[in-house]
Order: sequence, then structure tokens, then C-alpha cells
Amino acid sequence: MIAFTIVLAVLAWALAWPIPARLSRASWPSRAPSTALFLWQSIALTGGLSMIGSLLLFGLSAYGDSPLEALSALVDETLAGRIPEGATIFQVGSLSFAVLLTGHLLLNLASTFVRTERQRRRHLDLVTLLSDPVPGEPGTRRLDHPAPVAYCLPGAFRSVTVLSDGLLELLDRDELRAVLEHERAHLQQQHALVLLSFRSWGNALPWFPIAHLAEIAVEALVEFIADDHARTVVDSRQLASAIALIGSAGAPAAPADVDSPARDYRVDTRVATTRIRRLVDGPPPLDRGRRSAIMAGAIALLLLPLALLLTFSLVA
Repeated sequence: MIAFTIVLAVLAWALAWPIPARLSRASWPSRAPSTALFLWQSIALTGGLSMIGSLLLFGLSAYGDSPLEALSALVDETLAGRIPEGATIFQVGSLSFAVLLTGHLLLNLASTFVRTERQRRRHLDLVTLLSDPVPGEPGTRRLDHPAPVAYCLPGAFRSVTVLSDGLLELLDRDELRAVLEHERAHLQQQHALVLLSFRSWGNALPWFPIAHLAEIAVEALVEFIADDHARTVVDSRQLASAIALIGSAGAPAAPADVDSPARDYRVDTRVATTRIRRLVDGPPPLDRGRRSAIMAGAIALLLLPLALLLTFSLVA
């Protein structure tokens, strides 16, 4: 069991730093953002499972030679209030840490979701009170504010896209359509849930630098994905023009409690320039063969911990 513990630990280490660090510096994700987003999710989930799995296997090695045998012995010994003979403090500590880490991650995810949903609901109530519906645009509200602002408020039961008077006066019809399609892509594809999971990871492990790196990369990718959806409806240059106009107008930051994926229309300078360049004269999308290969690799990565566990169970 120790050998498989080492294999999982090495996999967890590789997915915790060198692989995501290299992915964050790669140029191809902007050419295949949906594929890159799936790969980031695969890396995060597999890395977490491998880290917890390696801790569990090392701790369970004190209870038996195979995972199933060790789990059965763990239950029996725990109910009897005993620790098996020969168990070291490191094995007991590893098992305890695995349980605590799993609980910490799950509780943090749940608390982040509940807190975010409360903030969104409160903000949605304010928007409903202070804004008016936009005729001919279901689920869209017009806010009386001079600054050009556009963002979406996803909710469990009701979602809204908010546009300010300043934005409506600044953009022409095609540019406004591009903004609306971009925002709707965020809502339709549930980008807020993706961002929430990575934000929860970062909150749970603030000392873990790769969590922050992944969150930044994923924020950019969901913007690219929404851009790609918008330019199937309007010309790419119209969307690029809207981004540039809003940025040059100096739109203010949205309220801190707005948890929306559409940060680009609140002048997020980290990705705005990249988005404009990508829309105007960016490289062509990644070919289907390479996208398929990356997707296959991401799926294989997700299945790897389970495959290792099954292999070990059969060998044992």
C-alpha cells in the first residue's frame, strides 16, 4: 500500500504546482477556452482526490494490506476504541488529517455557496427596487446610473442582466447586442458555479498559491468562452469595440457583494486587453484533433486515481 501511496502523493504534487503553473503560462488556452476550462477542473479535482487519497492510504496502511481490508479493520478498531498494534503517530495523524481536510473543503464549499447566494439575493432585491425592465429584453434591467456598467446576477431561481443608462447611451445597437449575448452566455453556461468552486478552493487553502493562480486563469477563460458565444451573433469587432469603449469611459467597480462572472464590463484590466486583441486579430481556434486529445487527457486524468485504486485492490 505504501507504493501506491507514493504514486498518489507524486501525482498530487505534480497537479499542485508544476502542471498548473505551466498551463497558466501556456498560450493555447485562449484558442480553446472551453477545453482549457475542463482541463483546469480536471486538474483541481484530481489533485484534491490524489492528495486526500495518499493521506488516507498511508493512514490505512496500519490497518491492513488492501484498502477494503483496511477500511473494515478501521471501523472495527474505531468502534472498539483501539489503535492497531504497530501503528505510528504519522499514520494516525495522516488518517486524521485526511478526514479533517475533506471536511474542511466540503464545509468551505457549502458555506461559500450559501454566503454567495445570500449576497446575490440581497443585491437582486436592490436591483429590482432601483431599476426598470428593458422592453423587449426578458430578464434584463435598466439601472439609472451615468457610468457604463453591465453585469449578470445569477440566481438559483431567477437571473438578471443589469445595464446602466450610461452603457445604453454609450454603445450602439450592435455593441449592445454583443454585451447582452456575452452576459447571457455566462448565465446559460453557469459560469458563476465554476468560479464559485475555484473561489471556494482558494478560500479553503489561502496558503496554497496554485489555488489563486487557477482562479485567475479560470476567470479569464469564462470571459473568452462568453466572447466566443457573443461573436456567433455579432461581429467580433463590435464586441471588441464595446469592451474598449467601456474601459475608456472608466466604469467603476461593481459593489463588493456582486458575485458575477462578467467582471470584464467593470473594467478588469487583467484580461480586457487580451480579449480585445483576441477578438480583433487573435490566432485561429485550436484544431479539433488537438482539442479532442486534450479532452481525452483530462478525462483520463480524472479516472487515474480510481484506476490506481482498482489496480491496487486487484494486486493486493
